Amino acid sequence: MAPRQASELAHRLGREAEAVCREYLSAGRRAGNYWLVGDVRNTPGRSLYVRLKDSAKGPAGKWTDSATAEHGDLLDVIREALGLVDFKDVAEEARRFLALPHPEPEKTRTPTGQVPGAAPGSPEASRRLFAMSKPLPGTLAALYLSGRAITSLGGTAALRCHPRCYYRPDEHSPTEIWPAMVASVTDLDGRQTGAHRSWLALDGSRKAPVETPRRAMGDLLGHGVRFGTAGDVLAAGEGIETVLSPRQVLPDMPMLAALSAAHLAAILFPATLRRLYVVRDRDPAGDGARDSLIARATNLGIEAMSLTPREGDFNDDLRLHGIDALRAALRDQLHPDDLRRFLVG
Repeated sequence: MAPRQASELAHRLGREAEAVCREYLSAGRRAGNYWLVGDVRNTPGRSLYVRLKDSAKGPAGKWTDSATAEHGDLLDVIREALGLVDFKDVAEEARRFLALPHPEPEKTRTPTGQVPGAAPGSPEASRRLFAMSKPLPGTLAALYLSGRAITSLGGTAALRCHPRCYYRPDEHSPTEIWPAMVASVTDLDGRQTGAHRSWLALDGSRKAPVETPRRAMGDLLGHGVRFGTAGDVLAAGEGIETVLSPRQVLPDMPMLAALSAAHLAAILFPATLRRLYVVRDRDPAGDGARDSLIARATNLGIEAMSLTPREGDFNDDLRLHGIDALRAALRDQLHPDDLRRFLVG
């Protein structure tokens, strides 16, 4: 889509900002000149606010997520709320909402890494994206993880790599193509409900030099990226690299990456769960997620324990202090039964 067309659609959506929010951010509510909701994927909460009318602070339809510093317009809302990957689908949905006619077809080629024919439902789009990606071993995603000192990749079938994945910074920018680590988000029954993309540098040495190198799509609330099948024990944390770091010395302990502090606090528990480890990030959001999750688990009769890193998170610990120091730190924090059962070395 040409930047002018995108800008015009965004402007038209802004004139109907409250109606757009009621349609695509239905978990939120109006508060004065703003619509408040948890995030752009329609999670309940109050951290994201959408301006409903033009004001001195900016035009209607612009939004900011105070928890993540992400921002955008109502085209981004439609894209993320529905989990759309191809921007042409976003434009088509916007025109449908606005009851606008379709533009004359243009002779353009679908960029590599988009999901052709993806259904409007975000779980379907996420499933297709994951299916288009390659198994992790030998890919740039595996090389990226190795650079983060994550070299033991057993039980990581939830991760794949797309060598040429579509990335668009905003509606005014051209499409970019970057390799990406793609993670499958699943529910308690193992059904894929979403996907998470981490765009990578062309040589796999680090994240891609883009504004938002990590984005999620689909139905995330309560779900996560799973490494192993949880039974009576589960360790849960925020980021993929954070969770994979203790897994380097606890390879058989089932673990889950919830992808954000807010989603970590809301994960669903398996009926068989008896002990939960919260893989903590040392920041205010991580503290809040830990406290909320431990309280929820305790109320259900699940023993809940916090695993606390020495640095900001466990991947920092692994990279800065090495695997032996990580093993020693976890040995001091695990339940004695789990030391014998899970700790290697």
